[in-house]
Amino acid sequence: QVQLVESGGGLVQPGGSLRLSCAASGSIFSNNAMAWYRQAPGKQREFLADITRSSRTNYADSVKGRFTISRDNAKNTVYLQMNSLKPEDTAVYYCKLHQYSSDYWGQGTQVTVSS
Repeated sequence: QVQLVESGGGLVQPGGSLRLSCAASGSIFSNNAMAWYRQAPGKQREFLADITRSSRTNYADSVKGRFTISRDNAKNTVYLQMNSLKPEDTAVYYCKLHQYSSDYWGQGTQVTVSS
C-alpha cells in the first residue's frame, strides 16, 4: 500500500505564493512518477504538473511559468511551488503517485486565493 499526505495549503492573497508538499510512504518503488492536480468546486479534477524520478517535468498551460514541480527522491516527497497566485487558483490540490499501472492519491489540501 501507498499513502500520500499533502500539506502547505492555506489562505493567500492574490499575487502571493505557496509551497505544497506531498510525502509518500509505504510500498514505493524506484520507477514512479508524481503529479499535482486540483479540483475547484463544481469542476472536474485538472492536471497541473508531473515529474519523473529523473526530474523530467511536464506542465499544464494554465500554470506554466507560475508553478514549479520538484521532488526529493530520498524523502519520497514532491513539491509544488506556486507563485503569482490568482483567485481562480482556488481549489483543493491533490498529489498523485503513479507506479506499475497503479495510481495513488492523497486526501488533498485546500488553497484559497482571496483578498
